Amino acid sequence: MGLLAAGQELPKVHTSITINASPVEPAIDHRNKEVFEQTLFSRDDQLFHQLNAGINAGQHEGGGKSIEIRRFGFNLDHGGVSGGMKILVDNVQQNQTTQGHGQGYLGSLKSLTPELIQEANLINGPFSAEYGDFSGLGVVHIRLRESLPDQFTVRMQGGSFNTQRGFFAFSPDSKNVDSFFAYEGSHSDGPFVNALGYRRDNLTANVTRRLSKLRSVGFKFNGGLNGYNSSGQIPLDLVASGDLDRFGFLDAGEGGKIRAATAGAYFRQEMANGAVWKIDGFATRSLFDLYSNFTYFLNDPVNGDAIQQHDSRMVQGANAQYLLPHRTGASYSYLTAGGNFHANQINVGLYPRIGRDPIGVTTAANANVINGAGYVQENLSFFAGKLLASAGLRIDAFRFDVRDRLDSAPAAVETTGRWQPKLSLAWTPTRRVPVTLHANYGRGISSIDARSILARRDGTKVSTTDFYEAGFSSNWKCFSLAGDLFWIDRSNEMVYVADDGTLEFLGPSRAYGVEAKASVQVTRHVSVSGGLTRVMNAFYRDTLPRAYVDRAPHFTANGAVTVAGWKGWSGSARVRAINNYRLDQQDAAIRAAGHTVFDISLVRRLNPRADFLFSVDNFTNRRYYETQNFIESRPYAGGAALTGIHGTPGYPVTFSAGLTFRFRGK
Repeated sequence: MGLLAAGQELPKVHTSITINASPVEPAIDHRNKEVFEQTLFSRDDQLFHQLNAGINAGQHEGGGKSIEIRRFGFNLDHGGVSGGMKILVDNVQQNQTTQGHGQGYLGSLKSLTPELIQEANLINGPFSAEYGDFSGLGVVHIRLRESLPDQFTVRMQGGSFNTQRGFFAFSPDSKNVDSFFAYEGSHSDGPFVNALGYRRDNLTANVTRRLSKLRSVGFKFNGGLNGYNSSGQIPLDLVASGDLDRFGFLDAGEGGKIRAATAGAYFRQEMANGAVWKIDGFATRSLFDLYSNFTYFLNDPVNGDAIQQHDSRMVQGANAQYLLPHRTGASYSYLTAGGNFHANQINVGLYPRIGRDPIGVTTAANANVINGAGYVQENLSFFAGKLLASAGLRIDAFRFDVRDRLDSAPAAVETTGRWQPKLSLAWTPTRRVPVTLHANYGRGISSIDARSILARRDGTKVSTTDFYEAGFSSNWKCFSLAGDLFWIDRSNEMVYVADDGTLEFLGPSRAYGVEAKASVQVTRHVSVSGGLTRVMNAFYRDTLPRAYVDRAPHFTANGAVTVAGWKGWSGSARVRAINNYRLDQQDAAIRAAGHTVFDISLVRRLNPRADFLFSVDNFTNRRYYETQNFIESRPYAGGAALTGIHGTPGYPVTFSAGLTFRFRGK
């Protein structure tokens, strides 16, 4: 994983999923459990607002659908294209390959309950050999708690737009067992004219049995149900003319329903020499139906262009990892080696619809996608920790077996593989000045949607991302600062084609820019932190006239003032901002509007067993759009077609209040 802080000796390997680097370092960010347990969540995108780290995430259709992610000048759609951003929860990959609505779809994150998060580690590029597919533009590894500090925890909250949410957890106090059983239920109508009607029910459980001081085995379960209506992306020209409300809709049938459950088991064994073995496996069953309408009546003036995207899948996965602290000559070292296996059996289809009733079949296929991988990475420490070096290598192999249920042609069975090297250096010239210089390189990969293989047998099946980063970090007593330059070369850009559910290639691309982040501990109770990412350019290579990568901001910033434990009060005031950005590869004048949004959250300790929580999102009531695209559509049957920006509105000022109760502390 990441390198140790300069000068730090290599301790015994602990059993956490990741080995953390220094607190402020260009390649890695860390968020602990307090960030999540002291925030009232009422929307799915709020989890990513807490992560920040140059990530811009927005609702794509105003509710239960997976968020759209933009980072480093690239639009990752729902997490799986343009390099992708890999997200894992307790080693379970959340990106769904060959999904009914997009490669690497992250809708499974809707079953994640924020109060159960122990920590989130963000690797800002493909720098760790542990992670493969979808890791080109970074990795977010979320680790859940194994138990809670109190036997009973209850949170009840309510707020604007008929929003209610409840969290209930039971965590028994057992000598050799860490466990919890938790339920989260929520409902919200949102600010939309067509009420969102978003209902989410999640069950999560963990049981970890300590077989001995050095050995443990555990079992995890997570299940989720959610359903919702959606207002889609509406033409902003109609909003500007007053013909359509900003929170209006054109197709009342849009929305979705999802059912999913994951069961897993894991084993940890610490050895007398400080080494650790980790083995885990999981199985997932999910059912997904999304009802969308991108162009309304553009292609079918009679029945409309509404579609149902269906995805039914089984997923199996396993991971094995060995961590060994050791000496190499006079240097301390960490060896990390392991392997991953990930298999998907998918029934996926696309159906024209009226309302939510299918009226035909456009595509239908069975896909069997298998990904196996092995990796090794060595972290070395020289000159009493002044020089830290890491080198790793990973290989991923893929097998795509795709059978078109509408065509009797033979199945498409394809295989491919990629090597991914990793290199990192961190050098502290002198202990007198706490400044460390960093250099990181990693190659990441992202696989293609298996259905695209049917249409393009000779096409590229895995794209690569070469990510170069050079910067510095400085950690003083109360002040930390880090900055870096980055350079990203992508072998192929993949863009989702909603009409036939496949991906198309747009050629190699390049992006480069700068990042900076800082934190200041002003007093024992008050801290200030922030960061920004500035993309200087993002374009397609070998194009004349030059074509530019579109649909992603080139400036992303975040900041927070945080108060902790001041006379029973804790809380934060946060800001997130993006600039306006181009929506067309050639015409720079076609641009999405940027925005700056302020949020506030407060926690008041009423007594040792009860807290009052209050939050205001978008407290300046900024009028903005979370997701914007430049497309052609025909909004009304028999009406005129129009070409313009279509968008999903951001929520107006939103209030939430809640109470948390804790009983029978351990």
